[in-house]
Amino acid sequence: MADITRRLGWRHLRGAPTAHIRHHRDGHLLHDGPGLSFWFRALTAALSEVPVDDRELAMTFHARTSDFQDVAVQATVTYRISDPALAAARLDFSVDPDTGVWRGAPLEQLGTLLTETAQQHALDVLARTPLSSALVDGVAAVRERVAAGLGAEPRLPATGIEVVAVRVVALRPEPEVERALRTPAREQIQQEADRATYERRAVAVERERTIAENELASQIELARREEQLVEQRGTNSRREAEEHAAADAVRADAEAARTVRLAEAEATKAVRLARAEAEGAREVGEARAQAQAAWLRAHAEVDVTTLHALTGTRLAENLPHIDSVTISPDVLTGLLSRLGSGEPA
Repeated sequence: MADITRRLGWRHLRGAPTAHIRHHRDGHLLHDGPGLSFWFRALTAALSEVPVDDRELAMTFHARTSDFQDVAVQATVTYRISDPALAAARLDFSVDPDTGVWRGAPLEQLGTLLTETAQQHALDVLARTPLSSALVDGVAAVRERVAAGLGAEPRLPATGIEVVAVRVVALRPEPEVERALRTPAREQIQQEADRATYERRAVAVERERTIAENELASQIELARREEQLVEQRGTNSRREAEEHAAADAVRADAEAARTVRLAEAEATKAVRLARAEAEGAREVGEARAQAQAAWLRAHAEVDVTTLHALTGTRLAENLPHIDSVTISPDVLTGLLSRLGSGEPA
């Protein structure tokens, strides 16, 4: 839409770079081009605004395949007005000089023309294609056919229209048919999912079995090593006991040898001591015997009277300590006989 302002009975138009402006006055073309800006009088001016930018036209229509199945076609056509003068001559692109709004609906006319033309070519190709093939290869076939048909359509160049691109978004059957077509695929997908689940479970079971076997092998290995450890401990204990017994035997032998040596030393010492004591006793006995012999020799040389005197003296010395005196009959008889004969006692 053109931007028009008012100034004291004059109008000023400022166009966009993507809009081609045509200004006629009294049948003469005064201004012609995109992005123009000029003053004009509303009573004598005839204005046209033709967009020259690329336009997107989305279309949706229904078609029937060769096996009498309805499908919905979603497509988009990109076009542009390559000849604004020709388009302005063939379609009503005139604008109100006061508001800048189109008096008619030229873009709707273009949309109808493009949609009907594209639909005609799409229906032609789908009418000879079964539903299964249309769903598989129909998008490319419809796109190529619509693009070729629009390019060969004589009305479009005669109207100044150039088709830039054609895109077919989708071909969709009716909901019931689509659900029916999806069922085998869903079942196949479900079967694949079930198979994958079973395989995953089988792999999990196999892994669990492998893990259990590894654990059992580990336990067997641990038991075997424990048995070896117990056996080694028994061997070590026996060896330690043997070493202790050998050490005890060595200690016992050493103790016995030491005891023997001590006993031998004690015996030797006792023998030596006994010999010394016997020697001492022998010497003491010899000394006593010699003393006794000397005493006897000394008394043997003394007369009887002296001996009696010594005896009386010894008797007098020991009289306080003598409790009783025993005189044998022989001694008493001798003493009495001596007294009666007048001999000294």
